[in-house]
Amino acid sequence: MEKIGKQFIAMKAFLVYGGKVLIIRESAERNRANAGFYDVTGGRVGIGEKFDDALSREIKEETGLEAKIGKPFFVGEWRPNVRGEQWQIIGTYFECFTDSDKVKLDVEHDDFKWINPSEYANYLLIENLKQVFEEYLSSRK
Repeated sequence: MEKIGKQFIAMKAFLVYGGKVLIIRESAERNRANAGFYDVTGGRVGIGEKFDDALSREIKEETGLEAKIGKPFFVGEWRPNVRGEQWQIIGTYFECFTDSDKVKLDVEHDDFKWINPSEYANYLLIENLKQVFEEYLSSRK
């Protein structure tokens, strides 16, 4: 078993407006592991924080949008190497809904797109999102 330096729980949103899903690109200026790649909104759950509160907070911080949190459709993990330390992140993905497409990105992101989820392969996504999009599409059939 590999030595894990840190473990996090994350909530992630497939934020839907008009049948399209929001993807946001990590800014290259932040010098992070996924710089230049698109991801969906979401992030870590603080100790003692409720899952839905954490996800609503992350959506608001990253996009300026309010959202209705729907049902989870996928749970996965990824193990990035961050500054020489092996992390384990356990993420739960939720379908979420918003009444607006007026995104106001935070400083950690530099672009966004509302995409048809069946066209996800046309975008430079973080690696672990490909499986999540496939699961999302099969859950909607």
